[in-house]
Amino acid sequence: MIKTIMNQEEIQRAINRIAFEILERYQGIEDIVLVGIETRGIDIASRIQKKLESIEGLVPCLSLNIHDYRDDVRSKQIIERSDVLTQKHVVIVDDVLFTGRSVRSSMDAIIDLGRPSSISLAVLIDRGHRELPISADFIGKNIPSSRKERIYVQTIETDGKDIVVLETT
Repeated sequence: MIKTIMNQEEIQRAINRIAFEILERYQGIEDIVLVGIETRGIDIASRIQKKLESIEGLVPCLSLNIHDYRDDVRSKQIIERSDVLTQKHVVIVDDVLFTGRSVRSSMDAIIDLGRPSSISLAVLIDRGHRELPISADFIGKNIPSSRKERIYVQTIETDGKDIVVLETT
């Protein structure tokens, strides 16, 4: 059974709220860098970036591929350090927070890239069931679910439509 959890309007409202919460937390956009986890995390990060730009100005937005940092991958690609993230407030953006493993991998990658002042986490959906002590700072919607259920986020940029669905098996 598939149940719609969020439609396009609700998704955009949640993204707008996250953008305002980021502004409040950091009292503006100075030194903020958004880092979207590929694939749909970067879609959401880009929308947060657009909202922040319409309110206060341009915020850098980077795409992050965490494949080489996963804990089930043995080889690790060497990444050249960069000043882009050093002394910045990095906001990791992802579509769904579940076990926390993707977020841990993204933090490892970010620390390899530079030394941020702080790292926070924005997610469209928090569904619980952490395997690691990780929590989101900015949440679009909490959706308690069982481990047997799956949550799918689709974005216009990647999938041609905006929708969040819960699938029960």
